Amino acid sequence: MSGADSPGPAGRGRRLAASIAEAIGDTALVDLARLTRSSGGRVLAKLELLNPGLSKKDRMARRILEDAVTSGELRPGQPVVELTSGNAGMGAAIVCCAQERPFIAVMSEGNSVERARMMQAAGAEVILVPQAPGSRPGQVSGADLALVETRARQVTAERGAFRLDQFLRAGNPRAYEEVAEEIWEASGGAVTAFCDFVGSGGTFAGLSAGFARLDPSIRGYVVEPAEAAVLAGRPVADPNHRLQGGGYSMAELRHLAGVEPAGYLQVTDAEAIAAARRLAREEGIVAGFSTGANLAAALQLLAGPEAGGVIAIMVCDSGLKYLSTDLWA
Repeated sequence: MSGADSPGPAGRGRRLAASIAEAIGDTALVDLARLTRSSGGRVLAKLELLNPGLSKKDRMARRILEDAVTSGELRPGQPVVELTSGNAGMGAAIVCCAQERPFIAVMSEGNSVERARMMQAAGAEVILVPQAPGSRPGQVSGADLALVETRARQVTAERGAFRLDQFLRAGNPRAYEEVAEEIWEASGGAVTAFCDFVGSGGTFAGLSAGFARLDPSIRGYVVEPAEAAVLAGRPVADPNHRLQGGGYSMAELRHLAGVEPAGYLQVTDAEAIAAARRLAREEGIVAGFSTGANLAAALQLLAGPEAGGVIAIMVCDSGLKYLSTDLWA
């Protein structure tokens, strides 16, 4: 069948949406066949950068805010506040735009400038918090995140706002249970394992729950920075890694309570960057640091405990959000 005759992909793009929030989800799954041709296995990449806010966090923001409206916890016109590295904030900004309410993003100055500018373009107010002493520009540590959390609490109280609170609200992992279903359906049930770079823990927990219902034999692996692998029980050697959006050296994450990973994988900055560049060069998928970490970890699995398997990963966000960083230098 020629390209002209092809009916095209099914999904949300073939119907009229009432708002941008309805365009979130149902993203494509791509077989990274060129990149993995010599690996003896497969990596399937869920293109969450195709969401309108260019990241997987659109799903979480929509689920939490829609649930809060339904329950009455979020009032008409009430502002929303969130601590963010940029992706959660962008998702919240577009959903708040659809709900006609103000959104205030609180983020560290260590995050890339593109993220703040995108949120501002979508009508968000962005409050930048200076980094902790000793932190490096472009590298957000757990100490930086603690300062952002303090400021986010202050702003929430001052504005009488609703706190999105992705680290605590159950809507976060629930949003990603549907991703497991989408991956399962698109792959024809071929997935044998998945790995995920952990930030709030919501994506890993949601994928774990979703896949467990479909096939309990599917194994999930937590991905962390090599120098800050606290979930694996290792001491923090250097909290100032390059992998934005996760690896905050937080040993306790509420969403991971009761979730039992099949294993823990560590990825260095250099490995994540190299993998992200390979993904762009060999597959034409331009993504960010955390996607590079996911891909590097998936290749570890195919070279080790999941040899010959089919590994699902999230393409967490667009590489366009990192043009000011050394990811593409």
